[in-house]
Amino acid sequence: MKTPKNKIIFRYVQSISLLVIAVALLIISLKYRSPEKNSDDSYQKAFNQHYRIFAPQIPASITFAGETVPVDQYYVREAIDRELLTNVFWQSNLMLLIKRSYRYFPIIEPILKSENIPDDFKYLSLIESSYINVTSPAGAAGFWQFMKAAGTNHGLEINEEVDERLNLEKATRAACSYLKASYKNFNSWTSAAAAYNMGDAGLRGQMKKQKQTNYWELLLNTETARYLSRIIAVKIIFEQPQLYGINLRLKDLYQPIPTRVITIDSSISSLVDFAIAQKTTYRMLKDFNPWLKGNSLTNKGKKTYRILLPKEGYTSYQKQISELKNDFALFKDSLNTTDIH
Repeated sequence: MKTPKNKIIFRYVQSISLLVIAVALLIISLKYRSPEKNSDDSYQKAFNQHYRIFAPQIPASITFAGETVPVDQYYVREAIDRELLTNVFWQSNLMLLIKRSYRYFPIIEPILKSENIPDDFKYLSLIESSYINVTSPAGAAGFWQFMKAAGTNHGLEINEEVDERLNLEKATRAACSYLKASYKNFNSWTSAAAAYNMGDAGLRGQMKKQKQTNYWELLLNTETARYLSRIIAVKIIFEQPQLYGINLRLKDLYQPIPTRVITIDSSISSLVDFAIAQKTTYRMLKDFNPWLKGNSLTNKGKKTYRILLPKEGYTSYQKQISELKNDFALFKDSLNTTDIH
């Protein structure tokens, strides 16, 4: 019995359709047989196209406090390179250091100049404390990280009510006194900076033991060995921030805050009430006078103290930036204004 012609055609078409579907499924399965791998490949391609890391450039010549840094010596170069890498690629911390420095350099720089201390020592205080009034586990305090004995020896009052290590102006002058004494001992600002970290006796002992008088030729403990390199790396970046990818507008920086001075030579029974009487807050009083440790000031010796408070209106950010002048060389050209919309 013959199969009808139309059934033969139907079966033929059906077979062709199934074959087409099978081929299509095969192609799809081959194309997407490893979707995870394909995704990873695309991701890696995009990563390679868009992600770039560049090594920070080390200047051909470097000085610290007017003294030549032997940057051609391999271990000196590599030590500075390490600290440059640490700072340049720890962007959040570097940004904070730069922002804070704009507020505190104007206080520290004139004092260093008046005391005949090289300006580069402002970077020493920066790496000591990051410009925060911290107290170390060993008990060193303030921007200059004075231990109690050293602070007292250089004229700072430190007791239960007052800690002048936290008074930036007085602590900076005390640091100048310390550095002058070290410079007199070593006849080198580089060595004076190293001695600030490990003490004059410790540095002199290593010089005697190793029969070397140049800091860069000494084998020292890890902290002191890194100390100058850390200072120098920050100096290099701050002097030419644009070379290291820093883009900041003046209004991004923490502005100096003008202050008014209240001179007292008597006791204050309540700093809270004193602040209110001065039309400010206890918090603001402590922010500008962190050296006042307690809630009162007995002042049995009738000493004269200078208490700083912000001038009226200048705690406002908008007030601060309203008077900006575009004359801070480090940052005024940091961004091309045509790129900002």
